[in-house]
Amino acid sequence: MYKLGAVFAGILVAAMIFFNGTLTSYFGNSTTLVIIHTIGLITISLYLIFKREKILINSKIPFYLFLGGAIGVILVSFNNICFMNIGVSLTIALGLFGQTVMSLIIDSFGLLGLKKHKFDVKKLIGLSLIFIGTIIMSIN
Repeated sequence: MYKLGAVFAGILVAAMIFFNGTLTSYFGNSTTLVIIHTIGLITISLYLIFKREKILINSKIPFYLFLGGAIGVILVSFNNICFMNIGVSLTIALGLFGQTVMSLIIDSFGLLGLKKHKFDVKKLIGLSLIFIGTIIMSIN
């Protein structure tokens, strides 16, 4: 079930990049970022109202854990710019390659307080195949 959910999330990301990138062609990147995140704020606010949930923030949580929002703005900005120049498929392919490399680094060294996961030949083969596929997709 979770693997199917991850596939669905990937489908949504591809659609999001298309919608956001196309919106950027009408409004420019900065205005589009404001629109996108305002719509996101309205959406989550309506969800919280519907579910009758309250926002509870624990003051003992390290500040850096809240940086995901800022990273999200940067991510959407880069996706918008890339979409305008290289399209959805290559934006996704290169982004997934970057995500894979970073996740392997985090797992291999146990960064951010996570459990270490051994880097082995299977992971190297998988990364190599992703890299080769991305190179093939990049050739004009």
